[in-house]
Amino acid sequence: MRRTILILAMAAAAAASGEQKFSAADVPHAGIRKPGKIVISNSGARITAYRFFGNIREALVSLRTSHRGLAYNPFGPSLFDSNAALHAPLPAYLSAAINDAAHAHGVDPRLLAAVAHHESGFNASAVSRVGAIGIMQLMPDTARFLGVNAFDARENIFGGARYLRTLLDTFHGDLDLTLAAYNAGPGAVQRYGGVPPYRETQGYVKNVRAAYEASLRH
Repeated sequence: MRRTILILAMAAAAAASGEQKFSAADVPHAGIRKPGKIVISNSGARITAYRFFGNIREALVSLRTSHRGLAYNPFGPSLFDSNAALHAPLPAYLSAAINDAAHAHGVDPRLLAAVAHHESGFNASAVSRVGAIGIMQLMPDTARFLGVNAFDARENIFGGARYLRTLLDTFHGDLDLTLAAYNAGPGAVQRYGGVPPYRETQGYVKNVRAAYEASLRH
């Protein structure tokens, strides 16, 4: 994942808490070549990531909030129902991993399964043309940031569940925005003030949402 996408993901996750500090060691592949802390500031109108070297400040990336802001449409409490029954016909080890990851991070295992199915068809060996890896199709830098081995099926699922929960919290339980951010990055959602006008992302949101809603009816 490009440096800007990774930093924007960090910025989106930090938005609710105002300002968070990170060290260069936390993001080893973000292009930070010298020691120095990263400070992410959120003014309400703009989220900016800075790198500091003593008294010298360098702006890494800045994201302006849409003038009209994001309109949130919370899907409902089912998104966070980590005890929901998973009925997908999966090998036992995958069902166990999805249920355990969902419980650990407070997300509906049916949502996690819907994302995993669309991302990789539950193929732990899947590698996309852009380098996304495994069941949850984590980019290598994202996996490193999450502290998981993307080629390990169970760790990949746990990493995807953690990232999904972060996005659900960032976008206040809005399922469409969460799915769009999982596919295109939270920066793209902020930049366009909603689901980005990318054909792939719009199809992704529609299809994963439909699969999830179908699982709720079983």
